[in-house]
Amino acid sequence: MNSIKDRADLIAAAAQKMGKDVFKDDLVKNSTPRHDLQRKSGKVVTLEDAIKKSGLKDGMTISFHHHFRGGDKVINMVVDKLAEMGFKNLHLASSSLIDVHKPLIEHIKNGVITKISTSGLRGDLATEVSHGLMDEPVVFRSHGSRGYAIATGELHIDVAFLGASSCDPLGNAAGFSMSENAKSICGSLGYALPDAKYADKTVILTDDLVDYPNQLNAISEADVDYVVVVDSVGDSSKISSGAIRDTKNPRDILLAKKAAKVVINSGYFENGFSLQTGSGGASLAVTKYLRQAMIDKGIKARFALGGITSHMVKLHQEGLIDRLIDVQSFDKVAAESLMNDPMHKSVSANEYAALLEPGSATHFLDVVILSALEVDVNFNVNVLVGSDGIIRGAIGGHPDTAADSALSVIVCPLLRGRIPCVVDEVTTLITPGSTVDVVVTEFGIAVNPRRPELKKRLQDAGIEIVEITYLRDKAKSIIGEAAPLPFGDKVVGIVMNRDGSVMDVIKNIKD
Repeated sequence: MNSIKDRADLIAAAAQKMGKDVFKDDLVKNSTPRHDLQRKSGKVVTLEDAIKKSGLKDGMTISFHHHFRGGDKVINMVVDKLAEMGFKNLHLASSSLIDVHKPLIEHIKNGVITKISTSGLRGDLATEVSHGLMDEPVVFRSHGSRGYAIATGELHIDVAFLGASSCDPLGNAAGFSMSENAKSICGSLGYALPDAKYADKTVILTDDLVDYPNQLNAISEADVDYVVVVDSVGDSSKISSGAIRDTKNPRDILLAKKAAKVVINSGYFENGFSLQTGSGGASLAVTKYLRQAMIDKGIKARFALGGITSHMVKLHQEGLIDRLIDVQSFDKVAAESLMNDPMHKSVSANEYAALLEPGSATHFLDVVILSALEVDVNFNVNVLVGSDGIIRGAIGGHPDTAADSALSVIVCPLLRGRIPCVVDEVTTLITPGSTVDVVVTEFGIAVNPRRPELKKRLQDAGIEIVEITYLRDKAKSIIGEAAPLPFGDKVVGIVMNRDGSVMDVIKNIKD
């Protein structure tokens, strides 16, 4: 380079070719000091301003997650504000809806919410929907298929409103906080991650605004448009409410022991196996009975998957499970473990169970223990609609894990009160019988005829195996034939299969 002028001329020529300005030192001098960046990010606004800035309009789709379960405060808070602002005809796409979301009933009646997509419905809202509350049927997807539908655009989200236990002013958000102002903890934000990534606009609601950087973040600032600080996003003490319970019921304990015996003698209980348990009391309790067998046989699991519980955390801390892969923390112990343990990993719904995601953890799952409302003689399972025709559950990851696992075990009582759980035909098809291997009841264990080698292994271990029709007949002998349900002609729910096809429909129950 001959001179400073030559260099300046070359810089000017390069800038002109690229259509750019030439760098000037005064731009640096007048830039915002780094310590002011977080205060001037422009993302921290009120809820009303976030809604206005998001561009939300009537008829659009809003989404939420349910990681706070019975303690969730975000959905009702946001929809109340939307109603106050005069919005109508909105599509509410939440990962699940439960008892605490009863206020949505009035918003549906008033036309604020006219369409719902979710994994599950419980409580008064579910009862009202079952009786025909909505003109549009609710669309039900499993957790894996919901995440994938969002990623592919089949379920397009205009604005995602996501509760977080902590968030910095730039939008780095987490389901826990290490600050002295921490108010809430929910652990994994697995079901919120597809929403944050693919929604046109993402709004984080938090009750703990922390300084940048929020090093524990699950959701990146790159996926967040606005941050709203509120008094409370959720009650952490209610994460374990509803279907998540630690049972002391003698029948559940008997079922758990039987299921554990099936797993131990299945041929899949070996060093390096992987495990998931469902949300029912008996299926959760299986973990405790597998623990002693793992100790006795010197067996360690490679990973435990799904909704992680304190029981799984205990086995991990004892060295019996190498890694915990957490899409939803089922209790506060699990949430705190996720915050403190690098071998306890949070994953998105797609990393958990999307059908066409090559690295989905369910593709590498050996054993899953699941509950059921009903099982029929073809091993089909219903976990969504009660035998009375009322929606009262959630698909969750049930069909995802049953399909992908090497061994799927369904645990359910023969009867719940006067209601049979083993029937001729399930009220609503959620998990196809072709993906179910074993059904465990207190009156016997049935193995799918598709798995003769599994049946032989269990029989060789001294486990008595009965036909599934025996269990159905036993239930009938106790309570007789069930009266047909008074279904109407209105479709109130559509159940989607993992591949995006329609699995079944749910009709209204007549008043």
